[in-house]
Amino acid sequence: MRTSSPKNSREVIWTRHAVGKMRQYNLSESRLKSLLRNPVRREQGIVPGTVALMQPAGTKRPTEIWLMYQYLGPAKKIITAWRYPGISQKKEIPIPDEIRDFIRNNETQNY
Repeated sequence: MRTSSPKNSREVIWTRHAVGKMRQYNLSESRLKSLLRNPVRREQGIVPGTVALMQPAGTKRPTEIWLMYQYLGPAKKIITAWRYPGISQKKEIPIPDEIRDFIRNNETQNY
């Protein structure tokens, strides 16, 4: 079953990269909006001016759902989201290498 892509609004802007990662990690728009409203942990992102948020997920096999966004005036631009297997240490943002490389290579581009 194919779901529709999230729609941009005044509060949230979705990048194509984030939408692709939502499909890859089976994350819904409502799950990520819930994470935006009620994160368990908030840290500075690896890119200057970004924020990383986390919520735990799963009990039998604990995972974490992470989201990285940037403020654009009144809106939040969702840059990427991922599911981290296991439980990460505080002050360590467990960003997969492919996402870290993508962000570093495309820092200056607008989505």
